[in-house]
Amino acid sequence: MEKIVGVKGMNDLLPQQAPVWEWVEQTVAEVFRSYGYQAIRTPIVEPTALFVRGIGEVTDIVEKEMYSFTDALNGERLTLRPENTAAVVRACIEHNLLYDGPRRLWYVGPMFRHERPQKGRYRQFHQFGAEALGFAQPSLDAEQLLLVWRLWAALGIAPADRPVLHLNSLGDLSERLAHREALVAYFTKASDRLDTDSQRRLQTNPLRILDSKNPDMADLIAGAPTLSSFLGAASKAHQDAVCEALGRAGVPFQMNDRLVRGLDYYNLTVFEWVTDRLGAQGTVCGGGRYDTLVEQMGGKPAPACGFAIGVERLIALLEEVAPVQPKPATDLYLVHFGDQSEAAALQLAEHLRSEGLRVVMHSGAASLKSQMKKADASGAWLAAIQGDEERQAGTMVLKPLRAGPDQAGQQSVPLAEAAGLAKKMIEQQRMQSRA
Repeated sequence: MEKIVGVKGMNDLLPQQAPVWEWVEQTVAEVFRSYGYQAIRTPIVEPTALFVRGIGEVTDIVEKEMYSFTDALNGERLTLRPENTAAVVRACIEHNLLYDGPRRLWYVGPMFRHERPQKGRYRQFHQFGAEALGFAQPSLDAEQLLLVWRLWAALGIAPADRPVLHLNSLGDLSERLAHREALVAYFTKASDRLDTDSQRRLQTNPLRILDSKNPDMADLIAGAPTLSSFLGAASKAHQDAVCEALGRAGVPFQMNDRLVRGLDYYNLTVFEWVTDRLGAQGTVCGGGRYDTLVEQMGGKPAPACGFAIGVERLIALLEEVAPVQPKPATDLYLVHFGDQSEAAALQLAEHLRSEGLRVVMHSGAASLKSQMKKADASGAWLAAIQGDEERQAGTMVLKPLRAGPDQAGQQSVPLAEAAGLAKKMIEQQRMQSRA
């Protein structure tokens, strides 16, 4: 019978990969919490109308990339979420989360886009995200950028290896409309040089032409009118305040007039953190301000700013510049032999777990040599050994599996003292592993 394999671009996370993901998730959560962000979880499936209204009907995501279907129960059009900002805004409006003031929220989870899978670009991918709603001040934009800068450090990425911050301002609606008219006039004169996508965008969303990766259009795009020349005093002041805050904090950045992002809801500050370590998929983090989205989605007007980090791309970057060495997920591997050893070991393992240790018990009968090989391969800090002699004496042998040359070897210990000594021996090995 032919085996069934997973959907291309929707990948399994295997046990040997999971510890790195878990460590990254814990690190990111700690940084978010240090800035006062609270966790929110929204459904994977949302009404299709949410993304059409929130992201924009003529964006690539809505036009070509969404996994949408009709609910057989009630005929409702539903979509696997392609991003999570619109969903977080929907949840805030539906549950009146802004009734008592602004909110800082963060999330992690899978997103879905129907596109050709390639390295760093998958049909099911994962994102960390932060959304701060109810804040109009440019200091909030700067704070989120400082948060990301701090995150790179928490993940062990050296300054020279960190993604580069690209920054731009999209101004307000009137400024974007004036810029749009100038873009339409400019590209219309050179319409014979536009590719098929850009021809379509010329009539629907000409700003997105600036985001084209077609090398044949690079010089044409380079000569297009820039939005910065249409910014008014208020937009410039907002941008200057963000830049000054980054300068005071020592966070390097580049102004990028061509940075537009791929979603319609952005205004004022937009940004991307870009690396050259991952080939074509170099954007690890992107976001910006979306002051009109809450009202657009049916809520009371509320300014907002947020960003998302691609987890797969982040972990790929760590593999390149700061490989993660996860600590063993198991404290003790319980080795047992002799008469009735498995029943006694089962009881002993439960006792040790009650003392706060993570224990894997060897299953079945095997030689001491074979079990010790399994113990070493398990990644545990210690092997806990109990045979007939130890059971009769009420003791066990603790053998370090990750000890350095200057640490003590195995020790026999009474069961009443075993958990305490095991914790000390594990901490000694942890300290040496950090050295």
